[in-house]
Amino acid sequence: MNRISRLNASLVRLLTPLATPLALIARWYVGWQFFKSGLLKVGSWDTTLMLFESEYHVPVLPPHVAAYAGTCGELFFPVLLFLGLFGRIGALGLLAVNAMAVISYAHVLLQEGMEAAIGQHILWASLLVYLAVHGPGTLSVDRRLGRRATSTAAD
Repeated sequence: MNRISRLNASLVRLLTPLATPLALIARWYVGWQFFKSGLLKVGSWDTTLMLFESEYHVPVLPPHVAAYAGTCGELFFPVLLFLGLFGRIGALGLLAVNAMAVISYAHVLLQEGMEAAIGQHILWASLLVYLAVHGPGTLSVDRRLGRRATSTAAD
């Protein structure tokens, strides 16, 4: 048992320094996926509106409201993640955008042969849940503001 404990302690020392760069990579990777989707929607706005009217089945919201809300979410929340500013809000916001994308396009994503597409959404959701729970990491505006607030309160 002592050997396993030493091995575990060694792994903790080895892997812990990776948390900071991995959080940054996760923020940028998942943020970029949504941001480029938002840019595509803005760049082809007529097509975006047509897709929300005919292809995407967003519950509750009218198609044009859903198009604006979804596009705004895809452009706003990634910026929060990129900066690590209100990182948990950015992660939860994109998690909601991701969930709505899956719900509104489930008739396609859940068909046989679409496993890779739904897998992407699951991967993004997993990364976003991790970031929401653990925060954006030490390379973030949140951390910088938190340190400044802590040191000011202690003085």
